[in-house]
Amino acid sequence: MLTLDSFEEASKKVLEVTQETKLIASPYFSELTGNRVWFKPENMQRTGAYKVRGSYYKISTMSEEERERGLITSSAGNHAQGVAYAAQRYGVKATIVMPTTTPLIKVERTKSYGAEVVLHGNVYDEAYEHACKLAEEHGYTFVHPFDDLAVATGQGTIAMEIVQELPLVDYILVPVGGGGLATGVSTLAKLLNPNIKIIGVEPVGAACVKASLEAGHVVKLDHANTIADGTAVLEPGHNIFPYLQENLDGIITIEDDELVVAFLDMVENHKMVVENSGLLTVAALAHLDAKGKKVVSVLSGGNMDVITMSSVVQRGLIMRDRIFTVSVLLPDRPGELVHVAETIANERGNVIRLDHNQFVSANRNDAVELRVTIEAFGTEHKNQIVNALESEGLRPKLVRAQV
Repeated sequence: MLTLDSFEEASKKVLEVTQETKLIASPYFSELTGNRVWFKPENMQRTGAYKVRGSYYKISTMSEEERERGLITSSAGNHAQGVAYAAQRYGVKATIVMPTTTPLIKVERTKSYGAEVVLHGNVYDEAYEHACKLAEEHGYTFVHPFDDLAVATGQGTIAMEIVQELPLVDYILVPVGGGGLATGVSTLAKLLNPNIKIIGVEPVGAACVKASLEAGHVVKLDHANTIADGTAVLEPGHNIFPYLQENLDGIITIEDDELVVAFLDMVENHKMVVENSGLLTVAALAHLDAKGKKVVSVLSGGNMDVITMSSVVQRGLIMRDRIFTVSVLLPDRPGELVHVAETIANERGNVIRLDHNQFVSANRNDAVELRVTIEAFGTEHKNQIVNALESEGLRPKLVRAQV
């Protein structure tokens, strides 16, 4: 059972390995949503995510014999680091099975804590099955990333800290993958104050908890497809599902493109890097059916590799109309390119790429194609530049951005 006594015990225990993550007020999102918004920045934890809470508390409850057999787990990354770090603190061996799609930064960080990493499968569930097989073969003690009440208790310590700092919180938004974090946070929050509403947030491409809640029993999805790799889970935990049914007040699902925009917002307005799964609750702020409420979004992690980061930034700038590409057809004669460049410059557009295709037409004197990729301040500025090109008779056509 998840009891207030067990949560209090876990809250004291996790202080041995966690860093203080005080709530961060967000004037930007408060104004945007009409609520008073704070973030719980678990992306600032020592291992880059909240997972160390559940891992460390779970291992602390084990017997010496269970620990000495060696630990094993499956994880898309953050739980892996939590178990590896906790095992290092206890001086025991840890084996981590991770999907082959896990970002490199999560693999390398896990290894840095002394754990052995085995890459297997394309999604968490395939890694989980392989980890269970290895546990049986070698006698390892399995540490489940979410379907374990002790793990969920450790994760729930986040709610204790939120309520201590903001006693009158109205809503807590929690990312949902397999459901361990949502179980711990929702159960403890309801024990402390039944009036607090807990909203789980899932990616549209891996909404296993939403499907299960609607069905009234655990449902396994056929596949998961989302950039929020930390929540790409096919099936919620059976042990924790009754707690989700009882304590969650709702589920919001988020499209991947919304996470891209949320990443830009967090970097530009809060100077924080938050991984895609952690951004679920940021994107959900716009979907929350409430005004004038005190809302806390849990930022579950910040372990994002630079290649993914670069891709997300690029996509976000395009979605925000801050980078766009136009195609114009020009006669192949001196001065035409200068004419285009001057028109853009006069509107304070910044050219970042040019592609000149002389073979778009058999008659080069009739037309050559010029594709110009331009940096703008946003949609209004983009339209201003396009209108200026049109007024010069250049007949610009918007095409897929090329960067």
